[in-house]
Amino acid sequence: MYLSRFLSLHALWVTVSSVMQHYPSVWGHYDVCKTQIYTEEGKVWDYMACQPEARDMIKYVKVTLDPPDITCGDPPETFCAMGNPYMCNNECDASTQELAHPPELMFDLEGRHPSTFWQSTTWKDYPKPLHVNITLSWNKTIELTDNIVITFESGRPDQMILEKSLDYGRTWQPYQYYATDCLDAFHMDPKSVRDLSQHTVLEIICTEEYSTGYMTNSKIIHFEIKDRFAFFAGPRLHNMASLYGQLDTTKKLRDFFTITDLRIRLLRPATGEIYVDEQHLARYFYAISDIRVYGRCKCNLHATGCKEENKRLLCECEHNTTGPDCGKCKKNYQGRPWSAGSYLPIPKGTANICIPSISSIGTNVCDNELLHCQNGGTCINNVRCQCPPAYTGILCEKLRCERDPGGCSRSSGQGLAALGPGLLLLPTLLMGWALCSC
Repeated sequence: MYLSRFLSLHALWVTVSSVMQHYPSVWGHYDVCKTQIYTEEGKVWDYMACQPEARDMIKYVKVTLDPPDITCGDPPETFCAMGNPYMCNNECDASTQELAHPPELMFDLEGRHPSTFWQSTTWKDYPKPLHVNITLSWNKTIELTDNIVITFESGRPDQMILEKSLDYGRTWQPYQYYATDCLDAFHMDPKSVRDLSQHTVLEIICTEEYSTGYMTNSKIIHFEIKDRFAFFAGPRLHNMASLYGQLDTTKKLRDFFTITDLRIRLLRPATGEIYVDEQHLARYFYAISDIRVYGRCKCNLHATGCKEENKRLLCECEHNTTGPDCGKCKKNYQGRPWSAGSYLPIPKGTANICIPSISSIGTNVCDNELLHCQNGGTCINNVRCQCPPAYTGILCEKLRCERDPGGCSRSSGQGLAALGPGLLLLPTLLMGWALCSC
């Protein structure tokens, strides 16, 4: 008795696990593009909206600095220590590995001591502004999923702007302003994300929260993605279904969290005081040890995979779509206009797959050469088989009576005699199914 009960529970668990493996969670992770289900016509694909897993996007970034010669070390120069701005015996030398601070050190593995960092030249040309643009490019549309975090090895800048582009750097829009005095620097009243709401979440603000000079443990600047998500998903982001619903129905909100490029505009280094000490200009510079950007490839809800190919990220498109962002229908699958997938209805969403063109030859379900309809079935417009009453399946390869509780008995008239021709045609059927499913 115990053994039979155990086996019954085990069978139930296997069934439930199998279903859960291919079904998105209630929060809507959208990590499956399709799953097989059983219908009267046999096994068919059930399609759903899907998206790649979020990842560390810095692994795929290309960085550009403007001006190009703004990195310290060529020629070598001395600079003042960050902790003690009057100890000016540190050296930056691009020709010596231990003393060089190239841009790639903004993205290398941290956790070592001393930490590695990129560093600019010092403010030796004061009062000429020390302006630096750091552009991060992906050559791919990215959907941000977590805070952008910039860690400064020097003091955080007195003035900075974070900008975004949605068209590969052709045009730019501000994401957020940072300053020790927002009114003086940008003619904006200071605000924080906590001052926003669902209705003002897209407002571009200036914050004084992250501009505090040389203060201890004050190296990090955030652009708060999760705090903005929380206006819709709750403080702990438990109600992701609500967020996905808003992203689905509000294009401006969706575009706000979407980028192809980021630009960090450093406008004034940390001074720690009102006046610049012109006698010790080697204490003023920018140094960044780490930049974090987490997100996913934008694939218009038509892919769960995103691969790097020839130093470019590409969606591994499903739903008969193609293109870097799965932004169009594949050839011979243009039976209706392309459309992005939809998060709604929760939790599976709507796949909006591209369907075969009626005139398509290469996407035939059946034809009169290789993909024959079996058992007397008739091929209709190369799209489906019209089966005789006794048969079902994509190619009429199955006896309809197999679905009945009693199976296919001799009295049904669809027994072994009817199975004979089907068995003889099995090799042809398998070859046709393989061609049809590719």
